[in-house]
Amino acid sequence: MYQKKIPLDLNCGVKITMEIIGGKWNTYILYELNKGTRRPSELHRLFPNASPRAINHQLRELEKYGMIQKIVFAELPPHVEYSITDDGRSLMPIIRLMEQWGNDFRPKMIRILT
Repeated sequence: MYQKKIPLDLNCGVKITMEIIGGKWNTYILYELNKGTRRPSELHRLFPNASPRAINHQLRELEKYGMIQKIVFAELPPHVEYSITDDGRSLMPIIRLMEQWGNDFRPKMIRILT
């Protein structure tokens, strides 16, 4: 089993927040699930640059922290859906602020990189 090299510091709110939204695809997953329930295959199609393994890992992580919930339908054929929880929804103002900051910083970033 994977063990993190740097232990989580539960005394620091920033580190706790970064533990949840710091994964490469976590904020994107939360952003999309805030729009509505999705099946794993839909999420894989939304993020073609991410491997299915990476998306599945981040889904498990977000589920572990209670940001999303996994619903397994015991029917034939069985299928799974993910939806955002109230705790996950509480992160949306932070994610929207990150999006706004990125949009505002975009012209500078373009100048820096060109």
